[in-house]
Amino acid sequence: MRTFTTLAAAASLISASNAITLLEKRHGTAPRVVQHEIQRTHVENPIARDRARIRKRQSKTVQEKLDNEETLYFMNATVGTPAQDLRLHIDTGSSDLWVNVANSKLCSAQGNACGASGTYAPNSSSTYQYINSDFNITYVDGSGSSGDYVSDKVQFGGVTLENQQLGIGYSSTSAEGIIGIGYPINEVATQYNGGNSYPNVPQHLMQNGDINSNAYSLWLNDLDASTGSILFGGVNTDKFTGELQTLPIIREQGYYAEFIIALTAVGANGTTGSIAKNIATPALLDSGSSLMYLPNSIVQTIYNDVGAQYDSSQGAAFVNCNLAKSNATIDFTFSSPTIRVAMSELVIVAGYDSHNNPLCIIGISPVDGGTPVLGDTFIRSAYIVYDLTNNEISIAQTNFNSTTDNILEITNTTGVPSATAVANAVTDVAVSSGGARIGSGPTGVTSSAWALPTAAIGYDVALLGALGAGLAYAL
Repeated sequence: MRTFTTLAAAASLISASNAITLLEKRHGTAPRVVQHEIQRTHVENPIARDRARIRKRQSKTVQEKLDNEETLYFMNATVGTPAQDLRLHIDTGSSDLWVNVANSKLCSAQGNACGASGTYAPNSSSTYQYINSDFNITYVDGSGSSGDYVSDKVQFGGVTLENQQLGIGYSSTSAEGIIGIGYPINEVATQYNGGNSYPNVPQHLMQNGDINSNAYSLWLNDLDASTGSILFGGVNTDKFTGELQTLPIIREQGYYAEFIIALTAVGANGTTGSIAKNIATPALLDSGSSLMYLPNSIVQTIYNDVGAQYDSSQGAAFVNCNLAKSNATIDFTFSSPTIRVAMSELVIVAGYDSHNNPLCIIGISPVDGGTPVLGDTFIRSAYIVYDLTNNEISIAQTNFNSTTDNILEITNTTGVPSATAVANAVTDVAVSSGGARIGSGPTGVTSSAWALPTAAIGYDVALLGALGAGLAYAL
């Protein structure tokens, strides 16, 4: 289970060069991939952060190890000349790379809020170039970040992207820099300013010749793992079980804009559709989200089944911590493939009462309008290939704690290797034009979180301020 201490692995910025994994050769040549480690770190109040972060809608591989330090998934990179170390939160739900500056109001405040992720000093870089002052991201609650669009050298996983466009947050409400790896059509320049899209990081990697296809795979590993990985341009067949099954991404108003697929059933303990069947609801795969946000009717059934007690003031449902030891699963079906999520991945230690007893939440919350979201508490149990070239998602059950690699590159001609297209996959689903409204509470569920057996009078009501709840939304 999660604790509130920061893991030593993420206490310092790791050089991107140290994260390079040697890839086995195929047909006598090294696959064109970029692999990078992901690392995880804590963030305060991820549920509130989820609310704030949802934006208003309008053989080449690169592998990078990811920092899975409890609540945010990061990769280490450098920007500028000489290189400036940054730790960037990976977000499939946005498309811009942006960083903070040290003299912003947030970063210069007492407590060094931006110290862990690092800041960028553009005037200290000889390769920095100003583009315009049109960078301005806005969120549902009015928070966001604004500043300049610039270009500079970006390096990670052994590759260099010259003149990569990025945003500088001179005014920001997020202490973490973000690497958005979604569709370019979802960039701020396109969404808000009526401008043209630019090559974001995945597209730039392909144009640069580092990968053969605008696609990447995400393996977050389990709740207790310290690292996972992102593999640009390839798949790692040792990181999943069974076979990859390919689903079409759902268009929004005729465009491919986000990683939305059709969720067709929700079951429990291996029984498909026992909670909801034939639902054909859109579901957004978003690595920037801490939790899952599902339709009220589904959430209410799950809460009843596991004895969860929802508290609207916290926007979370509390459960007995012993639920994590059960063999129960919640099963999500997408036309054909089913991903089983164990309770050990869903039950999260949220804090402690005055007697030092743990208080736990379940990583599923209701969505009141907008598109349901499959965030970290789902994505950890799935190996997901995001294929932006072919507008497809390939998915399989993850292989937790795998220590071996078998990396194959994705090409434009053959698509995702070892993947099989789902026959008659559901594509006719209505996608909401507005972002999800999070934490409103499922219909008919009483706000009685404080009645849990582990709770006691005197514990910190603001316990979610220190919650370790998987991925939090990135700006």
